[in-house]
Amino acid sequence: MFELGPIFRALLRQKVGAVLIALQIALTLSIMVNAIFMMQNRSTLMARPSGLDEANLFYLSNTVFAQNYPHQAALEDDLRLIRSIPGVVDATQINAIPLSGGGWSMSLQKKAGEGEDGTGVAVYMVDEHGINTLGVELIQGENFQNTDIRWRAASAVDWPERTIISQAMAEALFPGNWQSALGQTVYINNNEPMQITGIIKTLQAPWNGWDGVERSMLVPYQLEGRNNRYMIRTEPGRRDELMPIVEKALAESDKNRIIRGVTSLEETRANSYRSHNALNRILLLVIVVLTLITAFGIVGLAMFSINRRKRQIGTRRALGATQLQVMRYFMLENLLITSLGVLIGVAAAIGLNIWLVSQFELKPLEPMLLLTGVVALYLVGQLAVLYPARKAAAIAPATATRSV
Repeated sequence: MFELGPIFRALLRQKVGAVLIALQIALTLSIMVNAIFMMQNRSTLMARPSGLDEANLFYLSNTVFAQNYPHQAALEDDLRLIRSIPGVVDATQINAIPLSGGGWSMSLQKKAGEGEDGTGVAVYMVDEHGINTLGVELIQGENFQNTDIRWRAASAVDWPERTIISQAMAEALFPGNWQSALGQTVYINNNEPMQITGIIKTLQAPWNGWDGVERSMLVPYQLEGRNNRYMIRTEPGRRDELMPIVEKALAESDKNRIIRGVTSLEETRANSYRSHNALNRILLLVIVVLTLITAFGIVGLAMFSINRRKRQIGTRRALGATQLQVMRYFMLENLLITSLGVLIGVAAAIGLNIWLVSQFELKPLEPMLLLTGVVALYLVGQLAVLYPARKAAAIAPATATRSV
């Protein structure tokens, strides 16, 4: 009914062009599907909750330049000052900033001794205000007490006796029974014991590309040194208002140091995933460009074919073929070319995805995404050939009587 025989014979006469368009469709499908697959993976990574009250958190750096500076007393005065400012919920000194790209990491062991298996963990040093400041959720155990907090000099190598770990860290240490981690003793630096006295739901590490990004621990330390950071949590909606106020209050309270680097945690998250966003935009551009090239290729091949077959089309029109039949002919011809390209493209897309999964430890491609890509390419093919098909349908029957 659709005159498949004449269509096949016409395609065989211009098989080079048809094959090139089919290969272009295959290339577009394989790259499109896997590009969207990679974009989805990165979007999933960027959407992971950090566990913190990001919208109301900011931090700043405190750099001391004076000699014989009373670090401990000054730190306590600073924190009292910050916490007394109206609109500030809480504040703590902290050694590293989540998602900032720089921080501390150690290894925890369930058994003491050299050679025992350890699990990497990000280390955050805070006081008893740390949990409230960060806004993390304590799901088991208890917070640090003031009596637990110890001072840590820059040269110190020892560790406190208590720690609070994230649920992900508890699952890594005690697979299948993370709740049993509470009260257990783990070892840091091979032999130093630490008791797990609390478990928080989520707290991301400073490194978003780390496979253990949610494995973290809090230790009751305050740092004694010339460079430190304060994390400040504000009442909802008041962060931007209070950032310059806190900076000014600290700067005016002590002229022997410099306050700088006042940054919101949301800005830190945006900077942390800047490369992910950039790559997603590049992949989106690649998809758009490839799709346009494929569409223009289809248009070009169809127009070339129509220009070569004007007399044939005119003859068909003179013999009674309607405009709809002529349009249907060229759209079906394109459908066959697209089908060949889709078959090749599906195989190429699956092969490329297998390689990506093996190289980057990603989850396999979902069939629905592949099906969506196939449907999209069929739609692109039919829409691209629509204009040439209408041009072909508009060829007058009188064309058959004209000389070439």
